[in-house]
Parts: sequence; structure tokens; C-alpha cells
Amino acid sequence: MRPSDLPAWAEEQAAALLSDLGDRWKHVQAVARCAERVSVILAPEDRPYLVAAAWLHDVGYAPDLAVTNFHALDGARFVRTLGHERLAGLVAYHSGAQHEVELRGLADELAEFYDEASDVSAVLTYCDMRTGSTGEPVTLDERQADVVQRCGTGHVVSRSITRAKPQLARDIERTEAKVRASEREP
Repeated sequence: MRPSDLPAWAEEQAAALLSDLGDRWKHVQAVARCAERVSVILAPEDRPYLVAAAWLHDVGYAPDLAVTNFHALDGARFVRTLGHERLAGLVAYHSGAQHEVELRGLADELAEFYDEASDVSAVLTYCDMRTGSTGEPVTLDERQADVVQRCGTGHVVSRSITRAKPQLARDIERTEAKVRASEREP
């Protein structure tokens, strides 16, 4: 498959798995739209990977894929079975996933995937963390508050987003700086 074909392929995969999941599907669609819009700050060869990863980042929430109950890992394993290793790594490590995996005791499983810690992964985190649970634009503080409200203060997801917040803020700041710079270019 050519890289330019990845976004449409990923959208089909995500729709097949998530379109019946209501707000989760709205969130994923909005994250993908954000990725399409912001991808201009990346090298042209990286843009299709960002958009495809945005479509796939939450496929691990699909009931048929939930094995570990950690969506990033379950989604990454699914993407790997489809033969897309780079996308699997982006899905596995999106939005500070390593913090949640530590709390869940799944660090060895996550280590099966490569964390490219690149501009692509930072922009994916930006799009995910700046998109609310129903697809609306939010700040990182609003996103965190929504997670805590939906899951509860002591839930592993609430605790992990709190632990990951400095990293998430850096990825958001890094991406916003690149967006501002690109807007100043002729």
C-alpha cells in the first residue's frame, strides 16, 4: 500500500470498528480532522502516517479487540496484524500511553512496539488531547477534567492522564509553536 492510501484505508478500518460507539466515533472523526488540518507542519512523507494514526488511535476500544482493556495496546496489536508496524507504534504510544501502561502493569507488552517519539507522535497527541470526548475542541485542562469526570478520580485512566500531563503539555506546546511558525511563512 502506498503511504498516500493510508488515511482512507485507516478511516475504513476505524469506521468498521467504531462507528457504532457514539461519542467515541465522534471523537475519532474530530481527531482525524485535526490531524488533516495540522499535518502541514510535518514533512510530506509523514503526513499520511499522522492522519492514518489519528483514525486508528482508539480502535482498541472496539469490543472485539479489547483483550487487555488498555485501548492503546489492544489497538496497536490489531494494527500490527494488518501489517502496519509504524502505525502500530504510533497507536501504542499515543497521548502518554506509557504512563497508563505502567499503572496497569503492562510495560513489557507495550515494549513490543517502537516508540518513535517524533513530531508525528507529538502532533497525534496534540490532536487527541485538544479534542473532547464528543469531538469538540478543548484545552488540555478541559480534556483532563472530562476524563476524571467520566472515569472517576481513582480510575487508572484518570491517574495516568494526571501523571502524563507534563509530557502532554510539552507535545501540545511543541505542536502549537510549529503551527504558529507555519502560519507566518509565506
